[in-house]
Amino acid sequence: MDLKCQILSWGDVNRLAKAMTLRVLQSDFHPDVIVAISRGGVVPARIACDIMGITDLLAVKIDHWFETGEHSEKASVRFPLCADLTGKNALIVDDITDTGSSLETALTHVRSKNPKDVKTATMMHIPTSAYSPDYTGLSVKEWAWFVFPWNINEDVRNLTVKLLRAHPELMGGPKDLAKWFRRFYGIRVSSKRFKESANLLCERRVAAWDDGRLKLLREK
Repeated sequence: MDLKCQILSWGDVNRLAKAMTLRVLQSDFHPDVIVAISRGGVVPARIACDIMGITDLLAVKIDHWFETGEHSEKASVRFPLCADLTGKNALIVDDITDTGSSLETALTHVRSKNPKDVKTATMMHIPTSAYSPDYTGLSVKEWAWFVFPWNINEDVRNLTVKLLRAHPELMGGPKDLAKWFRRFYGIRVSSKRFKESANLLCERRVAAWDDGRLKLLREK
C-alpha cells in the first residue's frame, strides 16, 4: 500500500466535533471566542460554536500540509489573526493533530494577541504528534491520511496524480482508478467521482484522456 487512507463522512465529522466540544464543556474552561485553523479547522470550529452558543468565530491561515500526505518541515502563519483578544478566553480548533506543528504555531500566534487564556482542541489526535491538544474527540490508534468530506475532491485529484507518477504503467478509466485506489490506498471511491476529478485534472492540463484512459502530461 502506497499510502494508508481513510475516508470520513459528514456524519463522522459531526460526531467527532461534538465529542471534542463536549470535552470542552465538561472542563472548567469557558471560551469567549473560537479561533479556527484554516483550512481544516473551519468546519469543526463552526460546529463547536453552534453547540456552545459562541458567536465570535475567527480564523488564522496556517501553511504546513501543502499537498495530500506531504508537508513542509515547519508550519508558518500565512494570513495572521487581525483581532485584539485582550481579556478573552480563546479556543483554537483544528481537524486533527498529525505532526502538531500547525497547532503549536497557531498557539504561539494567538498568545501574541494578549488573550486571558488559550486552550486547543481537535476532532482527532494522532499520538505520535509532537503536540497534544487540551481537548480531542478521538485519539487515533494507527496513522492514516484522513480524507475529510470538505477536501475529498482535492485529495482524490492529488492521490490520482501520485498514483500515476509512482506507477506509470497504470493507465485506465474511472473503474480502473477505483480498483487501484482500493489496492494502493485502501479506500473506495466511486467511478463518478473519479471521472469528475479526472476531468478537472484535464482542464488544468495536468492529465489527458487517451482512448478512454487517463494519463499524466509531462511536467514542464
